[in-house]
Amino acid sequence: MSACNCQFVIFGATGDLASKKLLPALYHLQCAGRMPEAMRIVAFGRRPWDDAAWQAFLRQELESYASGFHPEHFDAFCQHFHYVQGELHDPESYGKLSALLTREGAERPDDTTFYLAIRPGEFVPVVQQLSAAGFNRDSGSHRIVIEKPFGDDLESAIQLNEQLHRHFNEDQIYRIDHYLGKEIVQNLIAFRFANLPIESVWNRNYIDHVQITVAEDFGIENRAGYYDQAGALRDMLQNHLMQILTLVAMEPPPSLEADALRDEKVKVLRSIRPIPKTAIHAYAMRAQYGPGQVNGKHVPGYQNEPGVEANSVTETYVAAKFYIDNWRWRGVPFYLRTGKRLAAKTSSVAIRFRHTPQQLFRETSIEHIEPNWILLSLQPESLKIEIYVKEPGLEMRIRPIQLNASYRRDGEKELDAYEALLLDVMEGDRALFIRFDEVEWAWRAVDPILKAWSRETDYISTYPAGSWGPEEASRIMDQEDQYWRSIF
Repeated sequence: MSACNCQFVIFGATGDLASKKLLPALYHLQCAGRMPEAMRIVAFGRRPWDDAAWQAFLRQELESYASGFHPEHFDAFCQHFHYVQGELHDPESYGKLSALLTREGAERPDDTTFYLAIRPGEFVPVVQQLSAAGFNRDSGSHRIVIEKPFGDDLESAIQLNEQLHRHFNEDQIYRIDHYLGKEIVQNLIAFRFANLPIESVWNRNYIDHVQITVAEDFGIENRAGYYDQAGALRDMLQNHLMQILTLVAMEPPPSLEADALRDEKVKVLRSIRPIPKTAIHAYAMRAQYGPGQVNGKHVPGYQNEPGVEANSVTETYVAAKFYIDNWRWRGVPFYLRTGKRLAAKTSSVAIRFRHTPQQLFRETSIEHIEPNWILLSLQPESLKIEIYVKEPGLEMRIRPIQLNASYRRDGEKELDAYEALLLDVMEGDRALFIRFDEVEWAWRAVDPILKAWSRETDYISTYPAGSWGPEEASRIMDQEDQYWRSIF
């Protein structure tokens, strides 16, 4: 897609996703000078507005959600926008949209990206309408961007994919997972493959286990209609955490091209050992937050949140264990956990090495040496290696220290995940977007857990809001000396 001709259509332009994530990200690109000058952005919504009413709404949302508001940038930002009132199911609305996108003197619209910031149930109807209006494989390099969830389970994901492929080719479909746009997540690739000492020990011979944590200190935030049907396994683990797992575990790709990267990620997912139906509780556990204290404030339990069904057993916390049966990782457990209303908002990868093969310090005052760790915090950003050194003094005493490999220099601004991904969409770079076989194999990994939990409708464990989750989450771990590691 050439920068001078790119057009961007936002379906659901007045919704929460657009207001909180998409519009601020586009605005930040404008402030950074990364927005193509001739970029045309069309906001598609139901409200009976003209461009002036849209701009008033846009200013209000950016003042609330953008990182800094600058009137001089806002005025230039508004020049990119047009507002189209329409209904998602109305063919005439798409005809009006096509007329707007077709520049004067052209026979067809320029290459256009359609961002579906709408409910998943609307994906297929909108794609059908776009196809009927000519925005499909016969109309050039038009693209559609869809947000997770990509289906509710394996079967529905396959059905959704078949529906999308009736109208658009795979290389026109951009499945977005904003975690893959986070700079520290991308830094996993550099950390592993640009450093020979790291990659040489990145295997089962040296690593005892891997932990991936995405913890949130907030609740469902008025999303009960969606969340009570989805739960933490579908909402977070099947996509965000599994994607991070693939980056931790994949083999070095032959290049950084999109399909080369994604091929290696799929190999990881295909190598995940199927969870036996009779051993679900040894591999996964779920829980739901009860009332408690978060950041000094009393918060209600999940079942008392507005819109949640009475006696709901939807999980707000999940911990699961996976094994990757390949040459590099066979026998190394990967522990994944995520939850809402936990003690802090943090995302991390904690890698624990094996014990040293010889207890060299057994006859000294040192009774026990803990294994070394690599601690990669995605939020807040940090990268640390935990090692042992001798304490100053006459006796042989050692203590742990952390080597902080913080990579951001003073003055270097963090790029928001959505900003990076939107730039990639504009440039046609698909490396950080998800191919369908990634979606399919991730669902295959968690489907046995979903099916087992769907039959357990009478009871669910609870944990106090503001804690690190249920104590029994440690029961899925293989060894008594393994424990959940929190990173700050």
